[in-house]
Amino acid sequence: MDIKIRKSENIHILLWLLKDLCWVADFKTMGMIMIVPTIAVAVYITILVRHNVPELFHNLAVVCWICANSVWMIGEFFYEDTTRPIAMVFFIVGIALIGGFYSYLLVKRLRK
Repeated sequence: MDIKIRKSENIHILLWLLKDLCWVADFKTMGMIMIVPTIAVAVYITILVRHNVPELFHNLAVVCWICANSVWMIGEFFYEDTTRPIAMVFFIVGIALIGGFYSYLLVKRLRK
């Protein structure tokens, strides 16, 4: 694995953990701030791996996951937890990306 990608993934894990720590600790301002770098690094990693199709699909799903997670957090912070249906859309899109990718691989394998 490319060292640049690995370092980015390690930074991303730290950012994600900090964002979620802010969420559970009810640090609203810091949690909101942490959304931006967490999603930005996830998108950056996705761009770095775009030529590797399996990695691309998995990282697109991660971007969806963090978006869902962030919408859910915002809902808990400011909207009496009413944003879960919006978060579910992001979760479903992420699952559809992974499910579609593996379905494609399965069909391709069965045709051989």
